[in-house]
Amino acid sequence: MLPIDQRPKLQTVPVFYDSRMVVPDAGSFSPSAGKPELVVQDWAKAGLPIDLRATSAVTREQLALAHEPKFVEGVLTGRLRNGFGNTLPTVAAALPYTSGAMLAACREAVANGRVACAPVSGFHHSGYAFAGGFCTFNGLMVAVMALRAEGLAEDVAILDLDQHYGNGTDDIIRRLRLSGVAHYTSGEHGLSADDAESFLGELPERVRSWAGKSVLMYQAGADAHIDDPLGGWMTTEQLARRDRIVFEAAASVGLPVAWNLAGGYQKDSVGGIPAVLEIHRNTMQACSEVHC
Repeated sequence: MLPIDQRPKLQTVPVFYDSRMVVPDAGSFSPSAGKPELVVQDWAKAGLPIDLRATSAVTREQLALAHEPKFVEGVLTGRLRNGFGNTLPTVAAALPYTSGAMLAACREAVANGRVACAPVSGFHHSGYAFAGGFCTFNGLMVAVMALRAEGLAEDVAILDLDQHYGNGTDDIIRRLRLSGVAHYTSGEHGLSADDAESFLGELPERVRSWAGKSVLMYQAGADAHIDDPLGGWMTTEQLARRDRIVFEAAASVGLPVAWNLAGGYQKDSVGGIPAVLEIHRNTMQACSEVHC
């Protein structure tokens, strides 16, 4: 693969989106299931250079590469509860598309050597045979296993900067006894606002340490905002710097990035999520300025 400075910049950021991944009402406090449509609309309204591309659903067989087959079957047929704690068929129908978008973004990032985006959430609390925390199937690990099966990426890194610990990701890595998967989840470390600047200072080297990996999967969580009702320890400005650091540091060592939205729960008085959309807009802004 050519060094990053020898690869042509992209005209637009590939964004893998399908309306079938959207569930406007998932029966949950979390806005995540409806967020892809809102985010994509916001990016387009802001004039950001995105290229919406179709994405296909992953198969049950691909989901079962990372999850217990009985768990996959139970969720998709409505016999087991999803990560929102219900068995809504609309949620079950959307799930293969959210993991499909993450897999497609990884394939594209590996192919173009730079970046791609899956505007989806709901992965890292899903373990080998369990759902929880608004997460049903772990699209990160589904992508890891599918990429390996396709011979596209053996060694990968997962940078999980959602507010919460990616327990499901760790569970799958342990259960499948996987090597070659570097996983850092900031939610494991109990970070506070006092840690934000030192964390940002250390972040470039953390990313650069994964030079040589086939792809970096980046969870750019908006719930790390200090005003988020489910936690948070960074300001809007610090989150914007966080994202730019990740994209710049990865680019400096030629590490392709496939990123997704992860969490974000701030709502206004009428139930809208403008603060969350701003954070995700800033992530795409940083991404496009580095790679386009």
